[in-house]
Amino acid sequence: MNNPVASAPSGEELTPVPIFLASLQKYGSVSGQANSGVPLRGDFERMARRRFQDPKPARRGAWWTLLCWTDVFENGERRRKRKRIKLGPATMPEREVRKIAAEALRPMNQGLETIGSATTFSAYVEGTYKPLILPLLAKPTRDRYTGVIKNYLEPAFGSMMLRDMTKVVLQRYFSEMADWKLQLESKDKIRDVLASVLNSAEKYQLIVKNPIEGVQLPRGRRGKRNKPIVTPEQFAQLIELIPEPYATMLFVAVFTGLRVSELIALRWKNVGVESITIDERYCRGDWDVPKSSASNATIGVNHEVIERLHLLKGLTIEVKAGRAIRRYPAVKSSLPNDLVFQSVRQGKPMRDNNILTRFIKPAARKLGLDFVNWRCLRTSHATWLKMVGADVKDAQAQLRHSRASTTLDIYQQFVPESQKKAVERLSSLSHLVH
Repeated sequence: MNNPVASAPSGEELTPVPIFLASLQKYGSVSGQANSGVPLRGDFERMARRRFQDPKPARRGAWWTLLCWTDVFENGERRRKRKRIKLGPATMPEREVRKIAAEALRPMNQGLETIGSATTFSAYVEGTYKPLILPLLAKPTRDRYTGVIKNYLEPAFGSMMLRDMTKVVLQRYFSEMADWKLQLESKDKIRDVLASVLNSAEKYQLIVKNPIEGVQLPRGRRGKRNKPIVTPEQFAQLIELIPEPYATMLFVAVFTGLRVSELIALRWKNVGVESITIDERYCRGDWDVPKSSASNATIGVNHEVIERLHLLKGLTIEVKAGRAIRRYPAVKSSLPNDLVFQSVRQGKPMRDNNILTRFIKPAARKLGLDFVNWRCLRTSHATWLKMVGADVKDAQAQLRHSRASTTLDIYQQFVPESQKKAVERLSSLSHLVH
């Protein structure tokens, strides 16, 4: 035939042979001659031979070493460089060394080690993590993460490639923390931040697996300590020493369990007859949604709390200005979108640290309660709930925790009455000791 066509199933159409041969001649000769358009089979074979490595381990001094090619980034360009890897002491049998060498070369030969893993930790943080991941976090968390990266992670890993941050390297770093004077909570935060960075690197396929999984922290130098609380009697004395409107803020905080950021962001539309809705928070210039989906909720509130909030509308605050006294309304405007707690002079959102240092801490020191802060009031609320016999699930809903274990293990600092009675019954055995 002049134009042969291979037989094809019904409904399918095959390309005539002369046309197919012409297409081959366009991209490269059928005889295997080189062509600059599409690489031929021989080109792929040469590329495969170049990528696959099987160098022989060699003894150098007291070590077995392996010389292999690795991909690196220099000045934004990918380059291949030879790198010498230590495999083990020279006393190790060659057969064992070969097994270690094969395992070291496996990621390179099988394509498991991505080119992006040659990126340095510092370049990845500045070029990817900070612009893509940090903006998704709340401002306080963002500021904390930035500080940890700057003070701890950059000095330790800044110039290191992501592929070199192995589990052994990371464990050595955290094991050395045993001699540091940091508290265990701070060490745990460093690990959390590093895990966040490496998780994003895994997500964007710069590394195959996050090496920090399973890395352990050194033991703390002290056992678990209960969070301090104020008793109802102590709180009654404390609130008498604090002026308005800050006294009302503390009253609402301890009887609702609101976080200070949620307290400052509270608006009149969120104040119901017997409830308060939390749908916003404010912290030092940053507006945001509540901490979690569980935190975005409506809680029941004692009627005394609601009454005290509405008393603010008719309250006048007196402020000394030299010899004169200036008077400001505690609530400049009480429209639905207006804040409940407004700064005394301009009616703007308040700053939690200013209230703490200027009013709460000085009053607490007079009573010998140096530990009092905003977190202490929330912990006290949780403990008071337990003192009056509230169910743990009710306390969890009131504090808006995602897990009941958080409420029970961290916030409710309380010795059960049954435990006290058991200890007291031990006194009946004291006569046997003497």
